[in-house]
Amino acid sequence: MSGFKIPYTNLYQQYVDCKQDIDQTIAETIETSQFITGHYVELFESELCKYTGASACASTGSGTTALICSLRAAGIAPGDEVITTPMTFVATTESIAAVGAIPVFVDIDPATYLIDATKIESAITSKTRAILFVDLYGQCPDIKYIKDICTEHNLIMIEDAAQSFGNIYNNSMVGTLSDYTCVSFNPVKNLGAMGDAGCVFSNTDNIENVRMYRDHGRSSRYEYEHVGYNARIDNLQANIVRAKLPYYKTWLDRKKSICDYYTDQLINTVQIPKIEPGNLHVYYSYVIRTKNRDKLKEKLHNAGIQTNIQYATATHTQPAFCQWYSTCPETEQAVNEILSIPSWYSMSDSQVEYVVEQIKK
Repeated sequence: MSGFKIPYTNLYQQYVDCKQDIDQTIAETIETSQFITGHYVELFESELCKYTGASACASTGSGTTALICSLRAAGIAPGDEVITTPMTFVATTESIAAVGAIPVFVDIDPATYLIDATKIESAITSKTRAILFVDLYGQCPDIKYIKDICTEHNLIMIEDAAQSFGNIYNNSMVGTLSDYTCVSFNPVKNLGAMGDAGCVFSNTDNIENVRMYRDHGRSSRYEYEHVGYNARIDNLQANIVRAKLPYYKTWLDRKKSICDYYTDQLINTVQIPKIEPGNLHVYYSYVIRTKNRDKLKEKLHNAGIQTNIQYATATHTQPAFCQWYSTCPETEQAVNEILSIPSWYSMSDSQVEYVVEQIKK
């Protein structure tokens, strides 16, 4: 917890809610000295598949390595083009560059901040191999439209679901919607580890390739078929997420009720999140928008409310990626006007009401 009356988030509460389970699983991991790979990882992956309905899962050391291993497993090679969005954390673009491919940026829908699926097709060239889209803030873009494009142009569909674990799109859970679905269990996520952790969902053959790349390119105990990565999950992190998983739906339900209240109360005050049709929306962040963003942020700060900006700088304008810059005016305007407000599931009703009161004021 921070010194704010209402901090932006409260990571400690997840531990409080399932302290006995987490303490027990940490102690068991230490006592058995099984720290990397083995039984616990298999249990973790099995439980994630059961939760999502996915065919197969490979856990990884982070959401970033989940993306990198997926791109490698999909055969994305140097010089290939991968269509993506500039409205995302740098890990999305970084993973494309890390495998030697070329990120091609497509602008966003200004109402949802998701990739504008209607603009994707015009960005396809003879070098395009995949579309790597992002489930921003907890919801999916128009997946049916994107899937149709991928089918027509023989492209691989890779979903950066770092922010959307638990979301349901057209009655199907995230993890079952794309060729590869990459999840993050970073501590700040709705379901967080106590360090970095992630996973990939796909079919069995694809997942075997992901597992190979996450473990130094190893195809058997003594044979290394490809140059890979040390991208395995720590068993401590796998077991911590496992301990939290039974509580997750309850946390999401409470968080949704908070965000629904914000929507109801703020609809005539600021631009509120628009839900893309078909989505449940798990609200990794509740993002409002106003041309007076910086002034509002300062006023809320003075009222004891901590806020966040996700993201203050568009990825395609970052120095690391500016060599691939292409104009994305909707993104470049949005990053100057968006503001994430506190929406953690254990906020009290009075705290939620206070946030609304101060924004209206």
